[in-house]
Amino acid sequence: MSQAASHAESSAASHDESHAGGHDEHHGPPWLAHHFDTPAQQFDAAKLGMWAFLAQELLFFSGVFVAYGIFRSWYPEAFSTASHQLDRVMGAANTIVLLFSSWTAAMAVRSSQLGKKQQTTTLLLITIACAFIFLIVKYFEYQHKFHAGLLPGKYFGHPVDGGLFGAIPAGHGHTPHLAPKAHIFFSLYFVMTGIHALHVIVGIGVLFWIVKRNASGEFSKEFFTPVDLVALYWHLVDLIWIYLFPLLYLID
Repeated sequence: MSQAASHAESSAASHDESHAGGHDEHHGPPWLAHHFDTPAQQFDAAKLGMWAFLAQELLFFSGVFVAYGIFRSWYPEAFSTASHQLDRVMGAANTIVLLFSSWTAAMAVRSSQLGKKQQTTTLLLITIACAFIFLIVKYFEYQHKFHAGLLPGKYFGHPVDGGLFGAIPAGHGHTPHLAPKAHIFFSLYFVMTGIHALHVIVGIGVLFWIVKRNASGEFSKEFFTPVDLVALYWHLVDLIWIYLFPLLYLID
C-alpha cells in the first residue's frame, strides 16, 4: 500500500480532529508538521519539493552535458584518443555497483512501507557500502590519471613528481600520445565525474542520517517520507552516472 493511500485513510480523521480541537492544538500524529492539515498533504508537498530539487539538478548537469557535446563535435579525434585512456572495466564495475545500490535503496523504501525497521536499516547500510565502493574505485581511477599526467588545464601532460600520490618511477613516461586539445576531454572528465562524486558523498551523509532516524524509531508504516525522498535522490545519482559512463568511457 502506498504512503499516499495510507495517508488518505487517515486524512479525514485528522481533518476532523483539526477542526474539533482548533488550530492551536496539534491536529494529528507527532510527525505531522503543524502547517499541514493532513498527512497526505504533507507527503505530497515533500514529494513535490523533492522532484523540484531533482529537476534543477538535472538542469545543472545538462549544462556540462551540452559542453561535452559541443567540444566533442569540435575535436572528435582528441576525444576519441583521450577516451581510450579511461579504464572501461573500472567504469563498468562502478556502473554495476550503483545499479545495485539503487535497487537496495528502492527495497529500503518498500521495507519501510511494511514497517520492517531492521530490514530497512540493513538495506540502507548496503546502499552506503556500495557508495563507498564506488568512491574507492573512482580514487584508483583518479590516481592513474594523476600519475600519467592526464590532468585538467595547465597541469595536463606533467606527471606528478611527488606529493599526494608519491614520486613517479624513473623512466615511467606513461604520458600517452594524444591528439591536440585532448586536455579539454580530461578537463570535462574531472569536472563531470568530480561533481558526480560530490553528489555521492552528500548522499552518503544523508543516508547515514536516515539510518540514524530509522534506528531511533522515527519511521513506520504511516510515515516513511524521508526514506522515500533519500531513495529518489540516490536514483538521481545512479541516473547521472548511467549517462556519464557511455559518454566518457564507451563512445569512441
